[in-house]
Amino acid sequence: MLRSLAHACFVVADLDRAVKFYCDGLGMKLAFEFRNEQGQRTGVYLSCGGRTFVEMFIGKPNPPDPQGSYRHISLEVDDLDATAAKLTAAGAGVTEKKMGKDNSWQAWTADPDGNRIELHQYTPTSHQTKALETLAAGNAKPKA
Repeated sequence: MLRSLAHACFVVADLDRAVKFYCDGLGMKLAFEFRNEQGQRTGVYLSCGGRTFVEMFIGKPNPPDPQGSYRHISLEVDDLDATAAKLTAAGAGVTEKKMGKDNSWQAWTADPDGNRIELHQYTPTSHQTKALETLAAGNAKPKA
């Protein structure tokens, strides 16, 4: 069953500039970062409040679009297997589930117009779960 909108994902040209806008300008809080094998920050999760996040990765929006760099929406579900089975029974294609780098289960589908949707099931060790616990405890800046 659907729990909530989990996150919206954007590709940004300048990650520092985007984080400043969303955190300083809109009041979001850094939840956690993605780093590559060299330790370079490649993406971030920002808390929008509640259980909702904005996810950003550094890159070049492809294709460049004057309307923005929307990549996908992510819906948090409480049972990924059951949700995928229901969508499949309704005729939607759903990828096999896999464990993401954030320790959350994920699978992908698309709406009838081709808009990408990530299905996300948090686990006890999900970065999101840890960030939500830290934020609920009142810490302004969770450990990245």
